Amino acid sequence: MLFKTHFVLHIISNRIGVLITLSSDVLFTHHLNPFNALLFLRPHDPVDAILLHTLCSKPSQLSSVVSLCQKKRPNGPFGWRMSQDLEKTCKETRSKGSTLLVASDRYIEKSVKAIKDGKVIAVPTDTLYGFACDACSAAAINQIYEVKGRKLTSPLAICVADVSDIPRFAIVDGLPCGLLDGLLPGPVTIVLRRDDSSILEKSLNPGLDSIGVRVPDNNFIRAIARGSGGALALTSANLTGQASSISPKDFEHLWHHCEYVFDGGLLQDGRAGSTVVDLTKPGAYKILRPGSARDKTVAVLHSFSLEEGN
Repeated sequence: MLFKTHFVLHIISNRIGVLITLSSDVLFTHHLNPFNALLFLRPHDPVDAILLHTLCSKPSQLSSVVSLCQKKRPNGPFGWRMSQDLEKTCKETRSKGSTLLVASDRYIEKSVKAIKDGKVIAVPTDTLYGFACDACSAAAINQIYEVKGRKLTSPLAICVADVSDIPRFAIVDGLPCGLLDGLLPGPVTIVLRRDDSSILEKSLNPGLDSIGVRVPDNNFIRAIARGSGGALALTSANLTGQASSISPKDFEHLWHHCEYVFDGGLLQDGRAGSTVVDLTKPGAYKILRPGSARDKTVAVLHSFSLEEGN
């Protein structure tokens, strides 16, 4: 297919396709899973638009594009260094033993199937990247502990799709009407008394009568939780004791443990994680971890006349 036009790069959000047309004589078309974003080096020169850090299912075709770009502009920005970066990314990603995909609606069904099959996936949230699995599967929960190198006595939180789902898994009696809606969705983990009659796997946080619940302000993970029909066990995507992850690159050494790694780009709110607040005592709250939204959370709690407890 021939086009008489300048270099054009167009990403179709729903199809996740990339069309690359090179000046005067070539159209190279290939479907890519974006690993990161477009970087425009010089806005007035379309040839300088480059696609960095991509996962290409056919690296030989990517190499053809690289070679062609080098031929067209041997001294341009898409030169030796860029081609090496692209080829290195492809090789590294294939070596991880996991599939890296963009966090988009296109892959919700695939994600839900993985969860229902008892697999662990890595997903972006509104705070950090996390490992998620079916909170009703003992095998999947054990796998998350193994991936993180975490003691079985360290609790995991759960993630649900909507505030209205929380009573299925935790006791909300005694909480002021509207409080949970005032805090969630958002970067907050609410610790509530656990409902023993819920469908949560009994091996999830054994010996504890409470459970941390999240409704992240992130449509992708909420859609997965909704599609699973239950709750996700959720924990940060890192080895215990190491820094939390704000990009897939931060935990690439753990990719091979996951069925899928979903790339939502660089998360902008730092590594503080969610604010954890204990609401197990009527009329009182206790901040267990300041996290990224302490002040806002405390303001909401005070607006409902809750007092800080010991």
